[in-house]
Amino acid sequence: MEYDYELIFTRLLLAVLAGGIIGIERAIHGREAGFRTHTLVSVSSSLLMLLMVYQWELVPKEFLDTVRADPTRMAQGIMTGIGFLGAGVIIKEGLSVRGLTTAASIWMTAAIGIVIGLGFYVPALIATIITILTLSAFRWLENLLPTQTYARLRIEFKRFDKVTDEATLNEIISAHHIKSFQYNYHLVDEGKRLVYEVTIRSKEQKNFRSLAQHLMDLEDVLEFRINMSS
Repeated sequence: MEYDYELIFTRLLLAVLAGGIIGIERAIHGREAGFRTHTLVSVSSSLLMLLMVYQWELVPKEFLDTVRADPTRMAQGIMTGIGFLGAGVIIKEGLSVRGLTTAASIWMTAAIGIVIGLGFYVPALIATIITILTLSAFRWLENLLPTQTYARLRIEFKRFDKVTDEATLNEIISAHHIKSFQYNYHLVDEGKRLVYEVTIRSKEQKNFRSLAQHLMDLEDVLEFRINMSS
């Protein structure tokens, strides 16, 4: 069997470069999957597609008439496997979900590796550039867009004191330009304390700090916690 080792080396090297460039951007921002992960994803995808390129050289001649191959099935299998890898970097912390962009970048890196393995260099180059621009330049654009910050507020009162009711609490929260919804109530410490849990949102995080200062000044508040999403 004869193989074009220069072509194989070139495609794997380009896969290293494409995956490495994307991985460096992720690593710079301290993401779970960085340089090595993206490089390996790209190279492995390209390597498997090279297998499809040389599949006829690997099949014995006496079986050529009976073998039916579909290159897209290999790509489908790769992307399915990458889905499990991407799921591993997605982390849910309270109201926030981290790792979605990194998971998407892993999936994109696999697609680029597949394209390189098939020899479509120009589409791979364009896709790599688009990916880098999306991960870096669009980050700057996102920071310019108005966004809502969500948090979970938990406040404890003594049950037998004059407890602040929901309407009064809502007025306190609204005074700091914060919206509140999804109220929950329950008793703790053998029924001695009443706990309010409420989801809040605001356009500016400083409003949460202002609310925290206000709650610290209220004598009937035993304890409170504001868990912000990131």
